Amino acid sequence: MRVVRVHQPGDASALVLDDLPTPTPGPGEARVQLNYAGLNFIDVYHRSGLYPLPLPAILGSEGAGVVDAVGEGVQGVQPGDRVAFALYRGTYAEYASVPVTKLVPIPDGVDDAQAAALLLQGMTAHALALSVRPLSPGDTCLVHAASGGVGLLLTQIAKRQGARVLATVGSAEKATLAREAGADEVILYREVDFEAEVQRLSSGVDVVYDAVGRDTFLKGLNVLRQRGTMVLYGAASGPVEPLDPQLLNAKGSLFLTRPTLGHYVATPEELRWRAGDLFTWLTDGTLRLRVDRTFPLAQAAEAHRYIEGRATKGKVLLQVR
Repeated sequence: MRVVRVHQPGDASALVLDDLPTPTPGPGEARVQLNYAGLNFIDVYHRSGLYPLPLPAILGSEGAGVVDAVGEGVQGVQPGDRVAFALYRGTYAEYASVPVTKLVPIPDGVDDAQAAALLLQGMTAHALALSVRPLSPGDTCLVHAASGGVGLLLTQIAKRQGARVLATVGSAEKATLAREAGADEVILYREVDFEAEVQRLSSGVDVVYDAVGRDTFLKGLNVLRQRGTMVLYGAASGPVEPLDPQLLNAKGSLFLTRPTLGHYVATPEELRWRAGDLFTWLTDGTLRLRVDRTFPLAQAAEAHRYIEGRATKGKVLLQVR
């Protein structure tokens, strides 16, 4: 089977198209014939070595396809089932053997590309808005990178929860996407200082959802209300510098959390709750999904360069077959 692997950390050229034996599912596993893999910024961190992996490593933590074989003791999943999964590495490949506890069924009305595009970023947005810092009517939140894959979904879910959304984006085109997703105010951070603009538009926000990191983090603390929450869930601009916790006191007894999705889908029941909500909202029109670009598996390096350029306007996929 064709796979894309990293043999040594590096830039996008470190992604190598290899040929490996098709895996055999072990006990409690199903082999999934993948049709699509979702790209996420953590793939870049794995490739670059920022988040080290045992090498050589197949990248990708999100995919969708059809079960074609099951291992010993598997119940509830059978060949022919359409499934999706996230947070299990190895989706830049034509096949993956996956624990059945990680699989969610893809309902009728949702195709494989949509499932691969929605699951990881959608569950991240779901967890951020419903669990990490639950939003309620009357709350105001700041969403950075609001035109990206998570940002567009998070904006829609935040509005569904009744919150006011201030969004930052990098261009007029991206501003249109954020407004279409429901953002109440859109800030072009390359044209104006987002800190000053948030202070002009509000008396402070209850929560900042920050996937950018170094470039936005400290200013984000400045726009929080007393006892507000900084949710740092990514580092697209680089890791945040070390922080003296006294700073949180000085700026208003702030809360700081650095969540990871794995801790918010810790059980099969929680995984299916989040995925089930997302698929329901997608099929009933509550949630709109934007796939920005789809690259063939062999062009994984080009796909990485695209997402590293922070030019994305929605989800980026690899078409495996």
